[in-house]
Amino acid sequence: MNLTIENILLVGSLLLFISIIVGKTSYKFGVPTLILFLAIGMLAGSDGIAGIRFDDPKLAQFIGIVSLNFILFSGGLDTNFKAIKPILKEGLVLSTLGVLLTAVTLGTFVWFVTDFTIYESMLLGSIVSSTDAAAVFSILRSKNLALKTNLRPTLELESGSNDPMAYVLTLAFLTLVINQDLSLWSIIPLFLQQMILGGIAGFVFGKLSKIIINKIKLDFEGLYPVLVIALMFITFSATDFVGGNGFLAIYICAVYLGNQDLIHKSTILKMFDGVAWLMQIVLFLTLGLLVFPSEIIPYMGIGLLISVFLIVVARPVSVFISLMFFKMKLKRRFYISWVGLRGAVPIVFATYPLLAGIDKANMIFNIVFFISVTSVLIQGTTLSVFAKWLKVVLPEKVKPIAENDRYILNLPKSVMEEVSIPPDSFAVDKRIIDLHFPTSAFIVMIKRNDKFVRPGGSTIIEAKDTLVLLLDKEDSLDEVNQILELTSAP
Repeated sequence: MNLTIENILLVGSLLLFISIIVGKTSYKFGVPTLILFLAIGMLAGSDGIAGIRFDDPKLAQFIGIVSLNFILFSGGLDTNFKAIKPILKEGLVLSTLGVLLTAVTLGTFVWFVTDFTIYESMLLGSIVSSTDAAAVFSILRSKNLALKTNLRPTLELESGSNDPMAYVLTLAFLTLVINQDLSLWSIIPLFLQQMILGGIAGFVFGKLSKIIINKIKLDFEGLYPVLVIALMFITFSATDFVGGNGFLAIYICAVYLGNQDLIHKSTILKMFDGVAWLMQIVLFLTLGLLVFPSEIIPYMGIGLLISVFLIVVARPVSVFISLMFFKMKLKRRFYISWVGLRGAVPIVFATYPLLAGIDKANMIFNIVFFISVTSVLIQGTTLSVFAKWLKVVLPEKVKPIAENDRYILNLPKSVMEEVSIPPDSFAVDKRIIDLHFPTSAFIVMIKRNDKFVRPGGSTIIEAKDTLVLLLDKEDSLDEVNQILELTSAP
């Protein structure tokens, strides 16, 4: 069955519907949702039941890059800087040195056990060197694991920030495979350019995006998420245009925005949370359609050998060496080593050799696909088991709620209060967004001249307004009063 304009919407919507329904019950059987999305794509493919013919690596790569933009951006928005600040150094070391060590360790092993050249081996190692943000975010959150001593922020920071490093290494070693006369040292300028420009661009675009979101006046609340999508793609494409790492830029931009006061932030977060799930499904379905299961079978033996080495040796070695200068319990190091899930990102990166037309591109793609599947199956299904075995999981009753989850979840509030705004208050003629209320206090209504006004981030506070507040902790009222006192006219 070939995809045409007439049937692509029907087929796509049916696959999406089946994926959601099947994914809803997947964890009852201990199967990660992402694997089911991938399996549905394979079943619908040319070797499967539906027989859909899809053999376009370029289109798959485009879909993959767009999807990763949304997944990384959503993960960045959900990253609470206060939570990651204590483990910022550990996370950054894992996402840079850890990725490099994984690539080199696995690449060396591949060189010994296959007929790959050293550069081809390092290319394969680079492609699978990063943990997958989509896999880690979705599995940790769907299993609702609450981990001790900043483990979860460490894992989410690493998985969200290490794709740029793997991307640079993949491009660098692909360049060396294509141009055999180049030296290893010739890729260092490329690495520095990508990482430095990407980091600077991410911060600059983050600052500019905040100004644009809060200053621009749009007539409809629903347009603000659309505006953020535009800013996200501008950040990625502009950074890539000047030679920087677009993936790094959008992640830094998103982390910055997620920790700022934004107009209609709740709407923006909810939209990106839903679209990130959509992109994960679309990405895995697309990659499932791209794969020909009959072509994977000849490489299952070598793929399993490489996958086991990656899980048991390469990942633990990179983690333990990267964290050797940090104070951390052995159990934490072991658990971080185990949560080294490979998912869709390596498969997307494996399309680069296909498009470049190198000799062993098909072999690399099929091995990478097999590694990703086995990683999610083996590690993804045992995250809870290992957490309990290593005693790094928190009891159900003490699970904390992430700061940004307060914008998405309908949390019960314990206190309702009314605060009057005196005429001489500095809050008068100021927007709500500029008052920087605590996240635990919500203005749900404004009483104004015997009428009720529905508040938004751009709503202007007027003299003699009465703010109706919902608080999820009693001391939040003191914070609100303190803010109003601090912003009062002298």
